Amino acid sequence: MTTTPVNLAGPLLATYPPQPVTFVRGKGTELWDDAGNRYLDFLSGLAVTSLGHAHPEVAKAISEQATQLLHVSNLFGTEPGLEVATTLDRLVGGGGQVFFCNSGAEANEAAIKLARKWGGRDRYVVLTAEGSFHGRTLATLHATGQTNKHAGFEPLPDGFRHVPWNDLEALEAAITADVAAVLLESIQAEGGVRPAENQYLTGVESLCREKGILFMLDEVQTGLARTGEWFGFQHYGVSPDVVCMAKALGNGMPIGATWAKAEAGAAFRPGDHATTFGGQPLATAAARAVLEVMERDEAPLAAAAAGRRLRNGLEALPGIASVRGRGLLLAAELTEGSGPDVARAALDTGLVVNGVTPTALRLTPPLFVSDGEIDEAVEILKGVLS
Repeated sequence: MTTTPVNLAGPLLATYPPQPVTFVRGKGTELWDDAGNRYLDFLSGLAVTSLGHAHPEVAKAISEQATQLLHVSNLFGTEPGLEVATTLDRLVGGGGQVFFCNSGAEANEAAIKLARKWGGRDRYVVLTAEGSFHGRTLATLHATGQTNKHAGFEPLPDGFRHVPWNDLEALEAAITADVAAVLLESIQAEGGVRPAENQYLTGVESLCREKGILFMLDEVQTGLARTGEWFGFQHYGVSPDVVCMAKALGNGMPIGATWAKAEAGAAFRPGDHATTFGGQPLATAAARAVLEVMERDEAPLAAAAAGRRLRNGLEALPGIASVRGRGLLLAAELTEGSGPDVARAALDTGLVVNGVTPTALRLTPPLFVSDGEIDEAVEILKGVLS
């Protein structure tokens, strides 16, 4: 085995690049570092803090739950878990059940296991798209259609086949007798903020119904109002069998969920899948508060309106060729320069974004970002790009 020397300075494994800033405090769309510098957060911890930092109602829910009950395991029920599951089922469209976990990768892992159990021993393949991102566990890593991320971790688990994104004919050609499910994103978020074309998801759903396979959607980043609907698939009028979610659900508290229609979910029996911390009361209390605020304050409408203003501002900037995405999940394609380099320059000027591809910036501010904050962020980018 060959090894590459690494920098062992510091207590953290080198799974991320050196961290350029240490944040110590946040409020709403604002962050402050350990030197007292203020930033506008237009990344939201990768679309996680959709209600903004230190949201008072979420903080109160966490604090109160911490004094009552933290953990009893899934051998027993808890009130917030049942309430959150009921709300999620209603927002997705009803007629299903929920499995709680701790992250988006775990939510997708549960969906993959469900597809295998549902399909049976000879139907185990899951089709995914090139450019997709579904997680970092070994199974979700192979489900991810980015071969550069596979390097160094082979052999990966069998049972995944990647097809070109937005190519319905290619997907149909890949459906063989061993296929149990299709797993797609409504917008390839980590893949560069690339939305499904208008007729693509409806065509995929039709193929799944015709072939008798599960239609599964990864809504980890697109779910819970981010795109201007409760879930990204709702822009397309489709009805998936399985929906995976996480990120915004806890507004920073680790929690994920896999929703499945009753017919699909019935494949799981007690003992088929589990997680020690999934759905524990502290996480579900936070999620309950998040969903209450989102529903009360009409988060999808807020994201749609703010997204229009942000898109218009970005499209008017010199140095930006185009803007793609929906709601407040947007990518700005640069006419020149490196996405990561521009993101670093923006950070130095007080704006948090990231270079989602070598030539594009991703912007995912909190859903209730103000008009003034949008205008300030656009002005910062204008200075950076010029």
